[in-house]
Amino acid sequence: MSKLLFINASPRGERSHSLSVAREFVRTYAALHPGDVVETRDLFQMALPALDGEVLRVKYNIMHGRESTAEEKSRWKAVEDVIEDFKSADKLVFAVPMWNFNIPYVLKHYLDVICQPSYTFAAGPEGYKGLCSARVFIAYARGGEYPAMGAAQDIYNFQSTYLEFQLRFLGITDIQSVIVQPTLREPEVRDKSKAAALKQAKEIVTTF
Repeated sequence: MSKLLFINASPRGERSHSLSVAREFVRTYAALHPGDVVETRDLFQMALPALDGEVLRVKYNIMHGRESTAEEKSRWKAVEDVIEDFKSADKLVFAVPMWNFNIPYVLKHYLDVICQPSYTFAAGPEGYKGLCSARVFIAYARGGEYPAMGAAQDIYNFQSTYLEFQLRFLGITDIQSVIVQPTLREPEVRDKSKAAALKQAKEIVTTF
């Protein structure tokens, strides 16, 4: 039995193209794998721990082998809980719209909470080593159109490049994705892209 964690980074509900594709992927997966655990984390509804000075003090205490107070440890526990939840999944599905050429701030917050030395990556004389493993599917949506290669991708797309770099940094390399773009163009152009993304997602899910 596997555990799939569906991480929703879109607040737009039924109007969200990334969420629509990701939900269909998860629905199909659940039908194909009725014995698996499927859970959803809506990042706009989660009470993610603030990475303020008190919490970061514990992080640096851990990094430098110093002891933390009981109060500091109790606040750090909220960070550990998010990390444990993330690492408990064998498979991860993300719904990710593009915001200002990047990912939504709640997803950046989530990744900042998860990306912690000795928990999700190790650092040493030989460099970094990711400590996580999972299969990943990502449904992206973008208002504009950014080719897979070329100047537009290099200059404007910090969405997939950042997210996938961060996942690989944590040790997660099995990543597949689809893209709905350009969502701000005329409906027939948008809908054609969405139909293609849904078709591709249904092909990916059969072996996910």
